[in-house]
Amino acid sequence: MSGLPVSPVTLAVLGAATIFVALLPIFLYRRWRTPFALNRRDAIAGIAMFALSAMLVERALNDYLLRQNAATSEWLSDPLAFVVYGALAAGICEEVGRFVAMRWLARRQANDTRTDGTALAYGLGHGGAEAWLVGVMVQSQWIAFGVLENRGQLDTYLGNLPAGSLMRIHLLLASLSPGMAGVFALERVAALVFQIGLSVLMWRGVRAGSRAILPIAIAAHALIDVPAAMSQAGLLPLVTVDAIYAVAAIAVAGILIRMHRRAV
Repeated sequence: MSGLPVSPVTLAVLGAATIFVALLPIFLYRRWRTPFALNRRDAIAGIAMFALSAMLVERALNDYLLRQNAATSEWLSDPLAFVVYGALAAGICEEVGRFVAMRWLARRQANDTRTDGTALAYGLGHGGAEAWLVGVMVQSQWIAFGVLENRGQLDTYLGNLPAGSLMRIHLLLASLSPGMAGVFALERVAALVFQIGLSVLMWRGVRAGSRAILPIAIAAHALIDVPAAMSQAGLLPLVTVDAIYAVAAIAVAGILIRMHRRAV
C-alpha cells in the first residue's frame, strides 16, 4: 500500500512554518527579557503548568469521558454537547492551573515592583509549550511521514498499524498543501497571543486579589475555544474558524501592545 508523493515545495513550506512557530516564543522571550525584566523561572512555571494541566489532566479527562465511559461518550456525541464540554474542559483545566501557578508566583514576588513581566514570561512559557507540544512536534511528525512517503518507506516504517489507519495517513499526506502551512502558522501564532493575553489577565487579577478572576478567565478561555470545538463537531468550516481567530488575535495583540508600549 502506498500513496501519492508529497510535493517537495509543500514539505519545504511546512518545514519553514514549523521552524517559525518553534522559534517565535524564544525570539519574543529574548526580545522582551530586558525591557520587562523577564525571569526564566516564570517561563519554566508556564511550561510545567501547561504540561500538567493540558497534556496530562485535560487529556486524561477527555480520554475517560469521550472514549472510556460509555454513558458520557454517547451524550457527548451530540455536537452541541461536545462544543460545550470541549470549551469548558480546556478553560477549566488550563485556567485553574494558571491560577494556582500565578498565586504561587505572586507569593514569591510579594515585593516585586514589576507590572506584567511575570505574566509575559509565564504566558510565553505556557504558550510556547503549547506551540511545541501541540504544533511543532505534531507537524514535524507529518513532515517526516511525507519524506518517508516520497521514499516509499512509509508502509515499512508504520507496518504495525492496521490497514485502515495506514490508509488514513496516506490520504492525509495526499491532502497536504503549502496553504496548510499558513493555516498552521496562523493557528499557532493566535494561540500564543491568546495565552499571553490570558496570562496578563490572570496575573493582574491575582495581584489585585480579585475573587472573580478565575471564573472570568475560565469563561474567556472557553469562549476562545468555542470556534475550534465547533469545527471539530462539524458545525463550522475551518476557514471561518481561522478568520475568527485571526481577527481576535489581532485585537488581543493590539490591546497588549497599547498596554506595554512604553516599556518596549
